Amino acid sequence: MPEFHKYHGTGNDFIIVDDRGSGTIKNSLNREIISRLCDRHFGIGADGMILIQDHPELDFRMIYYNADGLESTMCGNGGRCAVAYARKAGIITNLAGFESIDGVHTAAVSKEQNIILSMQSVQSITAWATGYILDTGSPHFILFSDRIDGINVNEEGSRIRYQEHFKPAGINVDFVEYSGNELYVRTYERGVERETLSCGTGVVASAISAAWRTGTDKNSYSVRTKGGNLRVHFIRTGEMSFGNIMLEGPAVFVYSGIIEL
Repeated sequence: MPEFHKYHGTGNDFIIVDDRGSGTIKNSLNREIISRLCDRHFGIGADGMILIQDHPELDFRMIYYNADGLESTMCGNGGRCAVAYARKAGIITNLAGFESIDGVHTAAVSKEQNIILSMQSVQSITAWATGYILDTGSPHFILFSDRIDGINVNEEGSRIRYQEHFKPAGINVDFVEYSGNELYVRTYERGVERETLSCGTGVVASAISAAWRTGTDKNSYSVRTKGGNLRVHFIRTGEMSFGNIMLEGPAVFVYSGIIEL
């Protein structure tokens, strides 16, 4: 196993491995190895794992795996951490362009050293049961509530995630509370199968849903998660469509190391 780098974005933590050059590390990994590396008792411990690979035109390619060891859809906090790593490794300076499973993303480092990451446009929002379904690079089901700290997120999130309506892929579940001009979000993440301290695509989905639900002309939301604060910027491009979506927040290096499998 080569050197790994641990990063977190508002408590959403990742193992980052640089697979540039030969790109052979991906071929040596399997679901069992990745899930063991992400295990908090028998491995390094993380919500997911990221490979950084060469790209013929962009700065790099990001491959993301959930803690269950399966390659997954876009991870917003993971994308910001990948950019922070790329900057530390000298791949980029303050601007980046990279490809993920959902397409091309751009990013910039702010003067406060936050990572501002472009997200894919949202083309539609579906009202279902008591919530909203939308895709922000990963699928999310949004539920608004007055006091989300009273919700058992692991129990309620799991119940919704495994409903027949969302099979076979399942869905991430976000519980959202208005708090003045701020949103407070708690997320049950599929693939991790528990509540995480923060979810980037979930924060984006929550802000877009809040704007659509209230009909406001607001184009930016501060979002609080258990792991810290993020900000979402966007413009409304249609009745149910939103573009120029940006996710802004810190991406923090924790440590580097080597582990033998």
